[in-house]
Amino acid sequence: MTEFRRILLDGYPVVATREGERLHAKDGRSVAVEDAIHLPPTEPRKIVCVHLNYRSRVDEFMVTLPATPTYFHKPVSALCGHRAQVVRPERCRWLNYEGEIAVVIGRHCRNIAREEAADYIAGYTIANDYGLHDFRDTDAGSMLRVKGSDTLCPVGPALVSGWDFRGKSVRTYVNGALAQDGNTDEMAWDMHYLVADIARNITLEPGDLLLSGTPANSRPVEPGDVVRVEVDGLGALENEIVQGPAPIRDDVGAQPASSEEVMSTALGGDWEFRGIRAPRKS
Repeated sequence: MTEFRRILLDGYPVVATREGERLHAKDGRSVAVEDAIHLPPTEPRKIVCVHLNYRSRVDEFMVTLPATPTYFHKPVSALCGHRAQVVRPERCRWLNYEGEIAVVIGRHCRNIAREEAADYIAGYTIANDYGLHDFRDTDAGSMLRVKGSDTLCPVGPALVSGWDFRGKSVRTYVNGALAQDGNTDEMAWDMHYLVADIARNITLEPGDLLLSGTPANSRPVEPGDVVRVEVDGLGALENEIVQGPAPIRDDVGAQPASSEEVMSTALGGDWEFRGIRAPRKS
């Protein structure tokens, strides 16, 4: 396996290769891993995400998987990197983490068989598919503001090539406490299936990201929380939640809500029966 990271080195974005605890650029410069300023490891034109894929998540919501996957789209403006701050806007309460694995496309991909998909994948990275469920009542179909608000797509820290996705653990920690504990063997549709499915009628381009779903126990987080997603062989993606500097405007558009639909999604499908309390008000 080879690990590539996009970092800022002397103020300029470069791709560096990890060797031990240092990152080496091709021009000879290097920096310690812990000292690097990380950028998302790829520059996609598209971020495509699958809704439900992990069986523990399906069981949690007490639903039945459809016969084939369904998807939504996150805008590229939602991207941020390892150790970047994730913003929860003022007047919003329901910001949930979702630890995931992201496929990084390596070359133009269109109308391929599942068995060919590996040849079109550059590698894999970690993603956290945050959702701002305060807008779920109005954006449940498109998920545009729910999943596409600024900073809600941290990705990184590295693009890892030569990695086998089978049998890998996906764990999310909040302030050091284990919050999600899944395994890729839970996936109804593996990475190769997802790539081939999307590429039937959408051209995937180099750098594009395909987020592959999250296990059970996505829950709200608060400003000040530190969320860390760890995946076997891909490292760890860590971000701090911060309060937005300005509130969501109230003079246009649908307003943040805390309906039963919002709370049910944010707190788990049968939250009323678990004795789970809503997060404190800001």
